[in-house]
Parts: sequence; C-alpha cells; structure tokens
Amino acid sequence: MALASALVQVIISAVRKTARPMLRDFGEVAQLQVSRKGPGDFVTAADLKAEDTLYELLMKARPGYGFLGEERGLVEGTDKSHTWIVDPIDGTTNFMHAMPHFAITVGLERKHPDGSSEIVA
Repeated sequence: MALASALVQVIISAVRKTARPMLRDFGEVAQLQVSRKGPGDFVTAADLKAEDTLYELLMKARPGYGFLGEERGLVEGTDKSHTWIVDPIDGTTNFMHAMPHFAITVGLERKHPDGSSEIVA
C-alpha cells in the first residue's frame, strides 16, 4: 500500500505541474475560434505540450517504467512490468470548445508474471 501511495503522489505532482500552463492556455481557447488555423491545431499543440511535460516528470520519478501516451504511443522501459498510461487532455472536444469539462488522465499498469495486469495507481 505504501508503494501505491507513493505512486499516487508522483501522479498528483506531475498532473499539477502539467495543469498550470494548460489552464492558462484554456483561458485563450475562446479567442482561437477566429484564428487562421482554427482551434484544432491549438488543441493538438496543447496535447503534445501536456504529454511532453507528463513524460518528462513521470520518467524522472520512475526512469525504468514504460510510457503509453495518446500522442506518442508506447515507449518501452527497462522495467517491463510497469507502464504509465496517459491521456494528456481527456475531453479534447470540450477543451477545444472552451467547455471546462476535461481532465488529465494518468494511470499505472503493473503486469504480473502470470500474464495478468492491474492498474495500481
């Protein structure tokens, strides 16, 4: 249980650091409706920026773990039994339309020797 608690703290810290600039960007989304490229391009940039931040922070905290991100796909780690699973903007359509119903989603999958797996954080 202590490991799960420590991992939850790692996730909370990474999500809070990722959310700060995302919330600033969210405040500008409504103005992007009239931009030349449109809000979709902005959301893609926001997704990539958020995922890059999460990748950096989670890999720093647990360098051997794998990483499965919505934008970058699977990055295998040296520890084959643990993989971070990330959706940097869960609710992209809401984010794109300046609706405040979106989240940063982070989980940690642990694979067992028998082939089964579980989400531990």
